Amino acid sequence: MPVYNASCWLDECLQAILHQDFTGSMELSVYDDGSTDDSRERMEGWRGRLEGRGISVVISGHNSAQPRGVGYAKNKAISQSLGQYLCFQDADDVMLPQRVRLQYEASVLHPNSLIGCGVRRVPEGSTERYTRWINSITQEQLITQVYTSHGPTVVMPTWFCSRGWFQKVGPFDERGKGVPEDLLFFYQSLRQGGGVVRVDRCLLIYRYHEKAATHSVLEETIWNLRVDFLQERVLSQWESFTIWNAGKQGRKLFRRLSPANQKKVKAFCDVDENKIQKGFYTYEESTERPKPKVPVIHFKDASSPFVICVKLDMTGGVLEENLNSLQLREGVDYFHFN
Repeated sequence: MPVYNASCWLDECLQAILHQDFTGSMELSVYDDGSTDDSRERMEGWRGRLEGRGISVVISGHNSAQPRGVGYAKNKAISQSLGQYLCFQDADDVMLPQRVRLQYEASVLHPNSLIGCGVRRVPEGSTERYTRWINSITQEQLITQVYTSHGPTVVMPTWFCSRGWFQKVGPFDERGKGVPEDLLFFYQSLRQGGGVVRVDRCLLIYRYHEKAATHSVLEETIWNLRVDFLQERVLSQWESFTIWNAGKQGRKLFRRLSPANQKKVKAFCDVDENKIQKGFYTYEESTERPKPKVPVIHFKDASSPFVICVKLDMTGGVLEENLNSLQLREGVDYFHFN
């Protein structure tokens, strides 16, 4: 558990660790990333209760003026711990009593996987679409939807894995603020052939607040990483493809692709008659002469495979109906990017 100025959350967080129904041996390894509040003292105040329950406690940290970042603090907490399995906990979240037991059982069955779980978001209603996605995507979509703007398909605060798998994939990136260390680790795990598994129970109360470290990462940083991963894992395998969305998001993706992948785009497709009537998209920023022109067609006239640049869960089911009407298989005939 990495900690930085988390004093106001710690009692609830540690109380929940105390109440885990797992009967094996447990250790709490905390690394304090230079907190300026009383986080360290508050954690020490819990040592007796945790040790009384048979949970060994390791607490360390640094007192430098500058925090070194979540990746650094997680790596430190892991390196000073002894367990064969790692349960990642954020200091501002609260685990339900069955969390360690159920995720441990799943991890034993899937030693080369990142194990996640369902969450309950507080305050209720914050990040509604994101929360619905976390809890409802299927086991197959945990693999096929890794390119969307939501990031890792099992969210970092719910992660559980074997130490062996962490050592094969890790450590976390330590460049600090503004670096999505969880997304980078997640992609690396997939590159190494790792699985993604979700325990379909709500095992974590996942808190949303303005001070969360995730807010320090720019959307553009994540967007660029996603495009690169899509090119590496999907587009490199395709000879040609269609971008589903002739609007801003589809064109933005096209412009960011490598020249080799831009040449593979056979068309943009859309439902908007105004865009379709224009007939084609001209890539004005290109240095090529003549400038590349890509046809814009109706989705019913388009051919797979597709990269879907339309937001999930935002069209009242219309996008999903259109995809079903073409009898396309996610992960084969199309991938979601937005």
